[in-house]
Amino acid sequence: MIENRYNLVEEKWIPVAHTGMVSLKQIFSDLTLATLGGNPIQKISIMKLLLAITQAAVTPEDDDEWKRLGVDGLVKACVEYLENNKNYFWLYGENPFLQIPAIIKAEIQTSGALVPEISTGNTTVLFKSQIERSLDDAGIALLVLQVNSFAFSGKKSDNSVVLTPGYMGKTKENGKKTSGKSGPSLGYMGYQHSFYSGNNIPETIFMNLFTHQDISSMGMFPDGLGDPPWGNPPAGEDDLVSQKLKKSYFGRLIPYSRFVLIADEGIHYSEGIAHDRHNEGVWDPSVTVKPDDKTPKAIWVSHEKKSWRSIPSLLSFMQKEEDFLCYQLKLAYQRIKTTFDDIGIWTGGIMVSSNAGEQYCSGTDDYSDSSFSLNSEILGEPWYFRLRNEMQELNRLDKAIYSCMNSYHKELKVKNENLIKKAKYDYWSRCERNFQDLLDFCEDREQLLVLRKKFASYVYQSYDKYCPSVTARQMAAWAKCKPKLSKYLSELKEDGEDVAG
Repeated sequence: MIENRYNLVEEKWIPVAHTGMVSLKQIFSDLTLATLGGNPIQKISIMKLLLAITQAAVTPEDDDEWKRLGVDGLVKACVEYLENNKNYFWLYGENPFLQIPAIIKAEIQTSGALVPEISTGNTTVLFKSQIERSLDDAGIALLVLQVNSFAFSGKKSDNSVVLTPGYMGKTKENGKKTSGKSGPSLGYMGYQHSFYSGNNIPETIFMNLFTHQDISSMGMFPDGLGDPPWGNPPAGEDDLVSQKLKKSYFGRLIPYSRFVLIADEGIHYSEGIAHDRHNEGVWDPSVTVKPDDKTPKAIWVSHEKKSWRSIPSLLSFMQKEEDFLCYQLKLAYQRIKTTFDDIGIWTGGIMVSSNAGEQYCSGTDDYSDSSFSLNSEILGEPWYFRLRNEMQELNRLDKAIYSCMNSYHKELKVKNENLIKKAKYDYWSRCERNFQDLLDFCEDREQLLVLRKKFASYVYQSYDKYCPSVTARQMAAWAKCKPKLSKYLSELKEDGEDVAG
């Protein structure tokens, strides 16, 4: 018998900002823990686990039950649940957490091969942080959780091992084994995820907790909440348990997209349950999707477009005719608005590239995340329309930079698209400094005009930085093509009116 060792309820393995590592028990009982640490996909993976534990401990029927539960009720229920179910959370043992012992015949991958930012194989190492290092138990636990949802597609999955008799999902028509598919929380290019955030981690979990009515209203999970998979893990890729997980919300929180088993040399690693994607009508509720009669379109993490710039899409539910849909934010909005004065939102993920079915992080790919706060008193359709209009104006200023720099280059008879991209990135980085102010004051006309002066100054600063005016020819081109923003600075846009330019 394998000895049970390293219990995730008691051991410190979860990164918390400004605190260090804490245990599952601490997460639910210590109200001084403000926010999760780690990179964006670690934060999302941990949040999904915390929500799964909470949904297993106490799922309210409706908004009224949710309000009666409160943060204190949630904490009490979750701590009690973890105490009563501690035996399900051993990282090592006969029934290791989120692992499939039967996958032991699959090839072993080193832990570094499964971490996005680590260079392996013939990849060039640029920084010390890219060098593969052995992980301690806490790091291994976090990695097992991460690949459960965010596995990269490619040949690292040993799909020669099939646990469900007759299952053909790992086999091509020619009989060869397939490459592993990307995890359901990652997708093709890297989904952007969004969650509410509170003053501490238990409050954040409470804000994102779904009711049974919420789960039913999504229409994506015919089996509803389902059963927590650590109590009855799948035995194969398409056994009865796996089929039920694909139809339940629990199966989306803990998808088992990779079957893994920790070994001394690394991790036995193979594709697990193949979940549907957004273009097949099912996605993580924290992902923002534009529903379409033919093919739904998702919002992806982008290096050029930082996460905060997607806020009009994330909050599209505030208008009557919503064009984007984020269930995680939409379904809880009304009860959160009437419960909390300040509403935090975190949004982010990882951008990835793909070539011949192999996902990886290229030189321009990176993690991205943003956090901001909303005043519940001012939220509503009028506020949303004003914010959306101001974001559209910022986008038009972006286009003004492109147009003016393009004209500048033509005057000098040069062409440099890369410089224009850098200038636009510089402009948006400057705008980010005042994004929270825009959220707070977009309905205050006096404050908004002050903000517009700042945003306009960022256009000029970026233009000046990347359009030098040293020589006589440069000075003439610079003066001729300089952005003209007088209309933007003197008028506030009404619906349908373009004032930038």
